[in-house]
Amino acid sequence: MSRPVIGVTVSEIRRKEDAQRVEHGEPTQTEMTLGLTYMRAVEVAGGLPVALPPLTMENADAVLDHLSGLLLTGGPDVDPSCYGAEPSAELGPTDPVVDAFEIELCRSAYRRRVPILGICRGAQVLNVARGGTLHQHLPHLNGGAVEHRQAEPGTRTTHEVRVSPDSSLARTTGGGPVKVNSFHHQAIDRLGLDLRPVAWAEDGMIEAIEGRGGRFVLGVQWHAETLVGEAEQLSLFERLVEAATLAGQGGGEHQVSGSGEQAGSGEQQEDSGAHAV
Repeated sequence: MSRPVIGVTVSEIRRKEDAQRVEHGEPTQTEMTLGLTYMRAVEVAGGLPVALPPLTMENADAVLDHLSGLLLTGGPDVDPSCYGAEPSAELGPTDPVVDAFEIELCRSAYRRRVPILGICRGAQVLNVARGGTLHQHLPHLNGGAVEHRQAEPGTRTTHEVRVSPDSSLARTTGGGPVKVNSFHHQAIDRLGLDLRPVAWAEDGMIEAIEGRGGRFVLGVQWHAETLVGEAEQLSLFERLVEAATLAGQGGGEHQVSGSGEQAGSGEQQEDSGAHAV
């Protein structure tokens, strides 16, 4: 059986002035930066990963003609203008070109029922693309009750998340709490259309969201790609690949969502809700 092609977004752009000069190398220029751990996780899970740079907007939909699944990766902060908010003083670097492309790509993938997995920033992009909003700086909210930006390496877990027992995520990871790493200071606030929270940190912050209506749409706030040595973390990518395989065969990713939900009236409203930001 052929492996499904999974598009992997490149959210990190290094400007020419920040690029490293290499003796005898080519002239410095603006570069894309993507951790290989994302690509390896998809490959180990059985998919064929391809990197997606921030293309021109007219190609955001067309690129999906060649993909069976979409992985939205981590990266810089999402600009609050994307969801109609003023920037916090603690806002980190943003890239409006990347934000616009990834939000439109996510909206197109959702309309096409392309399976979607979002990691960290990717989960936030998913929520914003569906009309949701973000908390811009967690320490202002939780007083440091949970350290959401750890000093330890990404291969180390630093806190647990509680997973809703009736969720597709619980059936994917085996149920019970999941130990995760944490590298973020923004987080999901108001939920986007047809999304529901399915995991929470000890301080109550949303750590995972998934789609309603029997489609494979999942966003997790932690960096699962650096933890795929653990079966419960690798399973997230395996589910994406499984859903993408079925979607590529015309079987529909709803067969592996595990949510037990059927497409309802919310899907009929998705275009108006998705463009609310």
